[in-house]
Amino acid sequence: AGCGQGKMAAGGAADAQGRFGHSVKGLLTEKVTSCGTDVIALTKQVLKGSRSAELLGQAARNMVMQEDAILHSEDSLRKMAIITTHLQYQ
Repeated sequence: AGCGQGKMAAGGAADAQGRFGHSVKGLLTEKVTSCGTDVIALTKQVLKGSRSAELLGQAARNMVMQEDAILHSEDSLRKMAIITTHLQYQ
């Protein structure tokens, strides 16, 4: 009778070990999935940052072009003011 109980205990231990292994596999799968999700989120953020830098560069170039246009307009207005003054004296 004692030998039979030993086999039952060994079977129970193996069963518990199997459940533990299954539980660990489940946790590991969860962690790997979570880690994969984090990597995807990080990649999206890096790409978004890269796109933001690209847009900022484009905005800076546009501002420089606008500044040139404003300076040119200012110069033209100054010349027109001089011409207007000359025409008034004639």
